[in-house]
Amino acid sequence: MRAVACSNGELEVVERPEPVPGTGQVRIEVLRCGICGSDLHARHGCDAWADLAARVGYERFARSEQEIVFGHEFSGEVVEHGPACRKGSPTGTRVVALPLLRGSHGVDTVGLSAHAPGGYAEQMLVQESLMMPVPNGLGSEVAALTEPLAVAWHAVRRGEVRKRTVAIVVGCGPIGLAVILLLKAKGVRTVVASDYSSARRALASACGADVVLDPALDSPLNAVERRGHLTDLPSALELAVGTRERLEPLPFGWWHAWRLGEALGAAPKHPVIFECVGVPGVIDSIIDGAPLFSRVVVVGVCVGVDHITPAMAINKEIDLRFVFGYSPLEFRDTLHMLAEGDIDPAPLITGTVGLDGVEGAFAALSSPEVHAKILIDPHSTSSVARSVEPLL
Repeated sequence: MRAVACSNGELEVVERPEPVPGTGQVRIEVLRCGICGSDLHARHGCDAWADLAARVGYERFARSEQEIVFGHEFSGEVVEHGPACRKGSPTGTRVVALPLLRGSHGVDTVGLSAHAPGGYAEQMLVQESLMMPVPNGLGSEVAALTEPLAVAWHAVRRGEVRKRTVAIVVGCGPIGLAVILLLKAKGVRTVVASDYSSARRALASACGADVVLDPALDSPLNAVERRGHLTDLPSALELAVGTRERLEPLPFGWWHAWRLGEALGAAPKHPVIFECVGVPGVIDSIIDGAPLFSRVVVVGVCVGVDHITPAMAINKEIDLRFVFGYSPLEFRDTLHMLAEGDIDPAPLITGTVGLDGVEGAFAALSSPEVHAKILIDPHSTSSVARSVEPLL
C-alpha cells in the first residue's frame, strides 16, 4: 500500500506492506486524514517531544531517524478484524477511532510513533475498543475532524465556561477555531477571538466568534473592561472593604451572608482565556494583561522552555490550567455533536489533497492566509490543495 513517511524531516511517498491486525485490532481503509499542527512541528521537532515523553515514562514516541507515518485525525472503513475482536462494527462500516493502539509492548500513540503508523496511508490499524461507527450518515470529511474537535471540547470543559462567561480565544489557528466552535455549541454568549492573520480572523467570525480583534491594534484582554471584571488591584481591595461594609447592617452576622453568597456562586466576574498559540512569552503576556481572577486554559503546545512571572499571577490570583487530549467519552460526545449538527466545522476545511500532495500541503500550511485545515484523501490523485474563497 502507499503511504507518506517522514524520516529526518523528509516526507516521501513509499510502498509499505498492508498492516496485519493483532489481537483486538482492526484494519481500516483510510477515507480522510487531517494534517495537524502537531504533524507540522513533529516533522522537524519530534526529538524534543520524544525527550519530553520519555520524562513521563513513554519511550516509544517518534524519533527523527525513524520512518514515521503521521496522521491521528482520521476516518475510515472497516476492512478486517484481528483475533479476539467482538466485530460490533462489521466490514464496510465507516468509523473513527481514538489514536491509541495497544500492542505487545503497551499502548502507542497512533501517527506519532514508529510502532503505530497513522492515517497518511491507504490503510492503518486501530484499536477496536476505541473505534466508533460514524452515525447519522455524517460525511467522512467532517468525521475526520472528531479528534481535533475533541481536543477543543476537553479544553472547554476544563475551562468550566458558563453561558454568561466571557470567553477569550487567543490564536485562531485550527485548534483556536475549534475552541470557538465548541464554546458556541455549549451556548457561551460572548466569545472574543484574536489573531494577527486577517484570514484567521475571518474564519473566527465564520465559526461564531462574537468579537474578533487584531492584537496589533487592540488587545482582546481589553474587550472585557466594561463587563464587570476587575482589572486592577485597587478595585479588588475596594470590593473587599465595600462588601464588608454593605453587609454590616444585616440583623445577623455578616459572615453568614458572605458564606451564603459563596455557596450561591457570588464572586467577582472573571473571563476564561484560552491560549491557543503555543509560542514562548504568550502565557506571560496573558497573565500580565488579564483581569483579576481570570482562568487561563493553555491549549497551545509550547515544547521549548518558557518563562512566567509567578508574582503577577499571584497578585491577580490567576487560575492557570493546562490541558492534554480528551477522554473516550469526550471523543464520543464530540462525534455525536457533529452528527447531530450541533457543530458545523465547514469553515475549518480549506483543502484536500492526495498522498502525492502532502509535502506541498505542509508548505501551504506555513501561511495562515491560505489554509486552516487540509485533509488527505489517500485515494485522490490531487497534488495541490486549492484554497477556499473566504481565505483569499
